[in-house]
Amino acid sequence: MSGCACGHHHHHHHDAALGGTEIPLTQPLIALSGHLTCADMSQMMLALDLLPDHVALSRAEPGNLRFDLSQTEDPLIWRLDELFADAEAFAAHQARTKASEWGQRSTDIARAFDRIEVLPRIRAEHPQEAAAISALLRLAFGGQDEARLVEMLRDQDDLTLSFVAEAGGSIIGHVALSPLQAEGPALALAPVAVHPAAQGRGIGDALIRAALDAVPGHTIVVLGDPAYYSRFGFEPADLASPYAGPHLMALGPALPKGSAITHAPAFAAL
Repeated sequence: MSGCACGHHHHHHHDAALGGTEIPLTQPLIALSGHLTCADMSQMMLALDLLPDHVALSRAEPGNLRFDLSQTEDPLIWRLDELFADAEAFAAHQARTKASEWGQRSTDIARAFDRIEVLPRIRAEHPQEAAAISALLRLAFGGQDEARLVEMLRDQDDLTLSFVAEAGGSIIGHVALSPLQAEGPALALAPVAVHPAAQGRGIGDALIRAALDAVPGHTIVVLGDPAYYSRFGFEPADLASPYAGPHLMALGPALPKGSAITHAPAFAAL
């Protein structure tokens, strides 16, 4: 074990999560889990006073993906789970924490933490993860529309595929496929989301490729940036749709030119 500027103590090892397909990253994410333990009521009161700001400031760090802190059944003990984009982001957190009021006034509060290098894994969503997926979509897109779309698709049994990228117990990416009415087996790809702290790392690409690999023989239609989606083989689609135009693209078995496609009702509800 080794100490760090936060006062944490860490083991250094790789994620042992089971299931799903690992996404290779040049730099792994950094996950920490453990406890803060107060020696007495005065330390507990100090923690209650200072921790809300510490949590808010930690969550606001550009490299932070998760910072969850809660008292356990023993009010002197807090459970903490953290996730950072990479070692550099964690080092920035350490430096900020050390200089903060929390870092300077809480040195007597005991810390016991494990540090783990983790790589995201792609798998199907679990039923209990709907709220976490909605929260990710709101964060990634800065609004409600994409979260509402996925919620409605799920509620209307139109969420054909829902894959997440999970790391350190947190949902950091998501991709959805929904049914299309078309002259052949077809699905709509949308939305695709990655936590802002983990964007630009290839996680979105991996989610899209996993979704495409899961539905062979289907035409996949997307409304998106041609410069981005062309890398997967998407091409402009000549189809009759309210979304027709340069951003309507398709991949897979060609649908008849000019034929009509109809998205799931949830799209029209937005």
